[in-house]
Amino acid sequence: MSAGIKTIFICSNCDAQFPKWSGRCLECGSWGTLNSGVTDAKSEKKEAAKKLGGAIVLDFNSIPDTALARQRTGSEEIDRVLGGGLVPGSLILLSGEPGIGKSTLAAQIAGGLGNKIMTIYVSGEESAGQVKSRLQRLNTDFSQLKFVSETNAEKICSTALKLKPDIVIIDSIQTVYSALIPAEAGSVSQIRAAAVKFLELSKENNIAVILIGHITKDGQVAGPKSLEHIVDTVLYLENENTNNYCLLRATKNRFGSVNELGVLEMTGTGFKEVKNPSRIFLDSGSANISGSAIGCVLEGTRPFMVDLQALVTKTVFGYPQRKASGFDLNRLQVLSSVITKRTKINLTTQDIILNVVGGLRISDPALDLAACAAIISSSLNKTWGRRTVALGEVGLGAEVRNVFKLEMRLKEAERLGFEAAVIPDVEVKGSKLRLMKIKNLDELAEIIK
Repeated sequence: MSAGIKTIFICSNCDAQFPKWSGRCLECGSWGTLNSGVTDAKSEKKEAAKKLGGAIVLDFNSIPDTALARQRTGSEEIDRVLGGGLVPGSLILLSGEPGIGKSTLAAQIAGGLGNKIMTIYVSGEESAGQVKSRLQRLNTDFSQLKFVSETNAEKICSTALKLKPDIVIIDSIQTVYSALIPAEAGSVSQIRAAAVKFLELSKENNIAVILIGHITKDGQVAGPKSLEHIVDTVLYLENENTNNYCLLRATKNRFGSVNELGVLEMTGTGFKEVKNPSRIFLDSGSANISGSAIGCVLEGTRPFMVDLQALVTKTVFGYPQRKASGFDLNRLQVLSSVITKRTKINLTTQDIILNVVGGLRISDPALDLAACAAIISSSLNKTWGRRTVALGEVGLGAEVRNVFKLEMRLKEAERLGFEAAVIPDVEVKGSKLRLMKIKNLDELAEIIK
């Protein structure tokens, strides 16, 4: 028998249906009237679906145009990553390592919105006294900030509907549970159910909801992957290991770009904006050291000057090693092979270690030429000018290619006091730098010699 066909018992007197046979019909009370029959479960589902009302269809021409109003957080770095500020009715997930400052950043957002914006801070991890102590340290205005110590999602949503705030901050989503799901808080089903509750709250009532989320030891957001699909924006707060700097990135943003990068400095009174982030990634102590070259990367609409350090040493045993910190290891292997094949510099018996100063992770091909300059400089034991920047992408034929927004990068170098630039052989307008145009890596080696 087909999976969709099942046996039922039908009363010949009143047509009532039962899954099991009995001597008496439970509907009309007749005896001996139940007879066996078959039914198609799929047909029943189709009939039930036909009885349901259709969905409401809207015409886009009939929907009024609404401007995407944003609420400024008081920090240009945070606003830049969000795409210009908080969007009312958006659901935002803020994640990061333990102790990195997620709660501090959320509290600063709440305090920087102004007196006209009402915020509810919901915490399932800290008491009201602990949260107040942090807010006092951040010099936060309490006039429009309310605190709720609750972990039940239904109660939180009910409170938000009564108070009608502009912003709701949940610290953290892993501590919140829904009474409708028979599972412990922090489980996959509970996180998904709570996120859906807050999604309905934000969309139906035009309330911006910020969810603070933990991450696993692999650096991923704890919980189901569907959590990142549900929210509108996913923010990652990353720590820069050598200093008190944090990098704020967006891996998903329905209301802006995901290429922007915010640089924040942790102080005793919270996070402060870094107006000139290039100074973080430039090492002033490498003045007379070979193997150091300056490049420029573009994160969204923002150029950063970065210092690349290379160390080329003779291989003592086995195959030559290639190590990279902050730079793509596969790209380093390609560049070292191109230098060996296309120039007179032999790296087949040399170990190469490449480091990006400041802990920034690079994926911009415009840094190829600076990486090659650092490697060649270390191999030849010749210093590279600290006032010279190298910009260009390197192909497999050792040709130097143009890069995206070259003129913007040159203007940033000029603003920071650089004097010269090694660039591809392309036309550049309006630059006051001394431009050294090259076509291949052989010409770059001649400049370093």
